Amino acid sequence: MEKKPARVRLLDAAHELMLTVGLARTTTKEIAKAADCSEAALYKYFDSKEDLFIRVLTERLPQLTPLLNSLAAEPGRGTLTVNLTEIARQAALFYEQSFPIAASLYAETQLKRRHDDAMRDIGAGPHRPIEGLDAYLRAEQAVGRVRPDADTFAAASLLLGACAQRAFAYEATAQGVRPPVDEFAARLARTLLAGIGG
Repeated sequence: MEKKPARVRLLDAAHELMLTVGLARTTTKEIAKAADCSEAALYKYFDSKEDLFIRVLTERLPQLTPLLNSLAAEPGRGTLTVNLTEIARQAALFYEQSFPIAASLYAETQLKRRHDDAMRDIGAGPHRPIEGLDAYLRAEQAVGRVRPDADTFAAASLLLGACAQRAFAYEATAQGVRPPVDEFAARLARTLLAGIGG
C-alpha cells in the first residue's frame, strides 16, 4: 500500500490527536511523530499549530460556507424547509466534530488569542456562518419567502446556536445522547420557519 503524502498524513494525525488529546495539549512534535514525519516537515506545510488546526477545520470537517454561498446566490431555489434542514444538518455535524477540538482553546487564553488572530488573518471565524446564513435569509426575504419584518440575523444566530448547543449540551442529560442529526435538523428548521416564514 502506497504511503499517503506527508501533508495528508499530518492533517490526519492532527485531526486524530486534536479529537483525542485536545488542541491545547497536542504538540507539533506529537503530530509529526504520529504522521511519521519530522517536525521540520510539518513546518514545511503549516506555519504553526494554529494554522494546522484551521486547515483541519476547513479540510476535514463538514463545510457550511459553500452551501450558504450557493443558496444565497439563488434565492427561491428549493423549499425553505429543505434548505434550512440541510443547513442545520451540516452545522450540527460541523459543531459535533469541531467542538472536542476547539474546546481546549478556551482553557488557554494565549492559545485562544493566537487562534483568533490566525482566523482573522484568513478572514475566517465562528461568526462567518452566522453572517452567511443571515445573507441567505435576507436573499430569501427579498423574494418574499421570509417575512419582511423577520430579524434574519437573530434567526441565523438561533439556528446555528442550537446546532452548536447540540454538540455538548445533550450529553449532560440522563440519557447522555445527542438527538439524531437528521431529526434534530428537521425539527429545528420547521420551528425556525414557523417564526420567519413568509
